[in-house]
Amino acid sequence: MRLQLQGLHLQSSSGQTLRPAAPPIPCRGARAGNYHRRRVAASAAGPLVSELDSPISRRTLAVGGALLPLLLRPVPSMAEDEDQPGGAACGHGAPTQKAFLDVSIDGEPAGRIVVGLFGADVPGGAARFAGLVSGATGITYRRKPFIKIMPGYIQHGGIRAGEPGAAAGGDLVAEWEKNRGSCRRTKNVAGSVGMIVRDPSKPPPKLKLVARKGKLEIDEEEVGTGPNGTEFVIATKDSPELDDSTLVVGRVIAGMEVAERIAAVKTVKENTASPYFRVAKLIGDKRAVVAERGFNRPYSKVVVTNCGLLD
Repeated sequence: MRLQLQGLHLQSSSGQTLRPAAPPIPCRGARAGNYHRRRVAASAAGPLVSELDSPISRRTLAVGGALLPLLLRPVPSMAEDEDQPGGAACGHGAPTQKAFLDVSIDGEPAGRIVVGLFGADVPGGAARFAGLVSGATGITYRRKPFIKIMPGYIQHGGIRAGEPGAAAGGDLVAEWEKNRGSCRRTKNVAGSVGMIVRDPSKPPPKLKLVARKGKLEIDEEEVGTGPNGTEFVIATKDSPELDDSTLVVGRVIAGMEVAERIAAVKTVKENTASPYFRVAKLIGDKRAVVAERGFNRPYSKVVVTNCGLLD
């Protein structure tokens, strides 16, 4: 019988191919030899056996044992979550009162937005908004513009702080704090209407020494001015970033297409990524503060031409 070498195989004269035995695997020690033989046998049997036969460290066992209770914990269903406080309803009850806002863009009527107010859930905020649209508080949203258009909401500028009754919104902060922990989900969902009651970016008060009656006392000095309780926002998309500053007082029940039309108005491009702006803001340049106020402002004049309450 003649043997012909072809590549790595031996072929006899009868045409049968003879495969040589696998070369021995070099290893050190009896344990290493046993481990390599197990690996060779496992690889021949299949990838599953190879994975099961691989050595497991103590750290892997410890981490797996710690995560096992979390994996076996039952996940609450959507129905159970909605039954708990702060579920799907999230403080958005049935409207008790209706208000309307007639809007124009560059002098052209854009339509009417009808807002249903949550008088039962947020009585203070609903009464405040109703008083501002009706003019019962001595001030009104009539002929006041929308000043900011963000990707998720549009913001009305409210009433100037110098006008009578503009600063009568201090009780809204207490109502916001009361309702803050009652909902785990996003409060400012698409279509919700909320009043801005605080500014999360406002710096804390400065401490200073003041002489009173011959004694030095530590006093707090407010830095900047906060919202006066007249500015409001309409969320065009779910906006969780508003939850830290806005008290939801109602939702749009008609005319959402008008709010979306306002959201489509071109605005001043935000340029906070510019290195020049960052340096100017870092050193406290007032020009950076003025420029930041102009970001996202609409080029067109968006105004509430008329507003009031509906029967």
